[in-house]
Amino acid sequence: MNFRLAPLLIMASATFFTTIALGQQAVTPYLPTHQEVIASYKKANDLDSALRNIAVVTNIAPNWQPKGETFWYRKALDNRKQEYYLVNAATGSRKKAFDHERIASALSKLTGTAYDAQKLPFTDMLFSEDGTAVTIKAGADWVKCDLNTYTAEKTSKPDYRAYNPNLPLQQRTYRWEGSRSRDSISPDKQWTAYAKDGNLFVKNVSDGHEVQFTTDGTSTQPYGGFVWSPDSKNLIGYHIDPKKTKEVYYVLSSVTGTTRGELKSHEYDQPGDDFTSYEPFIFNIATKAKLPFKTDKIDFFGTPKLRWREGSTRYFTYERVDRGHQRFRVIEVDVQTGNTRNIIDEKTNTFIYEQRIDTRYLPKTHEILWVTEEDGWRHAYLVNDITGKQQLITKGNWVLRDIDSVDAKKREIWFKASGMNAGEDPYFMHYYRIGFDGKNLVNITPEKGNHSVTFSPDRKYFIDTYSQVNVAPVITLKRTADGKKVTDLETADLTSLLATGIKLPEVFVAKARDGKTDIWGVIYRPAFMDPAKTYPIIENIYAGPQDSFVPKSFSAVNEMQSLAQLGFIVVQMDGMGTANRSKAFHDVCWKNLADAGFDDRILWMKAMAAKYPQADINRVGLFGTSAGGQNAAGGLLFHPEFYKVGVAACGCHDNRIDKQWWNEQWMGYPVGPHYEAQSNITNAAKLKGDLLLIVGEADENVPPESTYRFADALIKANKEFELLTVPGMGHSDGGPYGRRRKRNFFIKHLLNAEPPSKNTGEM
Repeated sequence: MNFRLAPLLIMASATFFTTIALGQQAVTPYLPTHQEVIASYKKANDLDSALRNIAVVTNIAPNWQPKGETFWYRKALDNRKQEYYLVNAATGSRKKAFDHERIASALSKLTGTAYDAQKLPFTDMLFSEDGTAVTIKAGADWVKCDLNTYTAEKTSKPDYRAYNPNLPLQQRTYRWEGSRSRDSISPDKQWTAYAKDGNLFVKNVSDGHEVQFTTDGTSTQPYGGFVWSPDSKNLIGYHIDPKKTKEVYYVLSSVTGTTRGELKSHEYDQPGDDFTSYEPFIFNIATKAKLPFKTDKIDFFGTPKLRWREGSTRYFTYERVDRGHQRFRVIEVDVQTGNTRNIIDEKTNTFIYEQRIDTRYLPKTHEILWVTEEDGWRHAYLVNDITGKQQLITKGNWVLRDIDSVDAKKREIWFKASGMNAGEDPYFMHYYRIGFDGKNLVNITPEKGNHSVTFSPDRKYFIDTYSQVNVAPVITLKRTADGKKVTDLETADLTSLLATGIKLPEVFVAKARDGKTDIWGVIYRPAFMDPAKTYPIIENIYAGPQDSFVPKSFSAVNEMQSLAQLGFIVVQMDGMGTANRSKAFHDVCWKNLADAGFDDRILWMKAMAAKYPQADINRVGLFGTSAGGQNAAGGLLFHPEFYKVGVAACGCHDNRIDKQWWNEQWMGYPVGPHYEAQSNITNAAKLKGDLLLIVGEADENVPPESTYRFADALIKANKEFELLTVPGMGHSDGGPYGRRRKRNFFIKHLLNAEPPSKNTGEM
């Protein structure tokens, strides 16, 4: 039994409890009887059902009309009803798109299908320019309805331009491109390059004369990946050393209509497996010369995209990421000499996050916009692709999260960033623009909260949606030029939601292991919480370094909220080693995935328990999926003094078994002894708590044998645990069945109660 002297938080319908002094009052553990657990399940299920019928408008999907000045959207209402609105962005007017009753009546009469005015299923609509008529796709038919008389007639599909308000002015590129050897016609249409018997041949289109350029190619090590220079005088090609991707296997045990398991396999690179390599050459058509690039062969990714210097046929650049993710280059090649020069050459002692390298090329001005963490925070640089001179555009202790678009004429970058606004959660996303010279920074979404933006097709307007986990969403229409609000579109009403008794999550902040850095997280409490009792803590964990994971926007329903109703305080936080903070914060994960930010997470929960005596720091469990499954099991293995119960779904329990690109990014290459040392499988004998493993037998993301090998190691170490294999399921937490088993596992081991029996009809 825990006895604590501390403030108590109570508040029926607000985000967190108002503190009151308990004095010497004892706080006893919440240990429900079997019947009380059944009642909790019923309350939780009833609450889940009620919440599903309460509409909280968290976003809208604008459907822009042809001239880009008006759009319609669908608004969700309680009890799964909906209505449609039409907005004129130029005037700021917002009104119901039509009389819902009359249009339902007109469509029902015309088509013979009954339409419910409160649940109209429209997804495609086009309004006339004067707004007096609308053409709607109703089932398989297109119907035109006069909005003055509400007379309807069938019509043909209207011819109108489709719009995508999310389309940026310039798409970013990625480097995962395979080699595609194929015939290649020169720009002047005079030559065709192709591979035959593994060697490069060039044929004159006019007379059919064939020239063989190489003789050392074979069917197993051919030449390929041919790219012509703009003047058709040179050809770039590669001598390829292919490496076959090995396969992994699984058995489908329960295929309908069979009596035997069905063996499945698929290609799957694991850490340390060989990559295909590409040795690049320049082939001169006139001289028949074969000139190698004066740099090392490409042994990571496929053949790169070549970018020829504006106004020149002598120089081109390509990007190269070295295996091990510790070096990134933009390399210039001189086709006359084969000499190479590094325009950008970034090196690090830890890792470069390859998937977040962003390069935008501006050929007319010989510039490259490059986003990197080189200065300790993720920022944008302007690089001259001739001189290599670099100029920092954005700077400060905040993170440029992504470039939306680049306006080369105005010399502006449109981007989203977090951590710039003082006094806010450093993960909140805001949208900005800034000049190439680093001046005239404008925040077009200054309101406090986590923002999401969609632009009109011509980017003249944008819709800004912002909220916090415990603050209702606001959706506004703004002008792009100055960020000024045109009109409010929606402000979510939480009255019905709060009337259920649900408690909105609380944002909680505590110091990390260094005693300085803030760790941000959220707390979910049961709706029926008794302030005089203590409740077990369950952490929802995912420590994958590829992102941050604590929710920042409002969501009326999620698994943490639902799980809390069974008598738990459910929490989630982002510890060191996750992304979207400083490079130093992120670097904690380097060759160190077993760390998983546990030191920060444990300190965070201890700080929470010190403030809120209802949180029982002696009864702590955790659950996670995929990398989170690895983390959930790791908590029990590496921190058994704190975590007592864990549910690990489809975990990558040994980073040598999981996918190559993800694990080498964080654990490095070559595969060293640290891979084995941090493996859950290697450390299986350390298990002390109660563990449930869940895996889908058809998982093609993380091979199922990762879980099976862990189970094998636990058995050999004579450890008690539970294993749930879901037939036919892929990469998942087990689906509804697995989630129910997870809840029951926590009830049994954290509440010391027997969960309801589905078999006897108790739930």
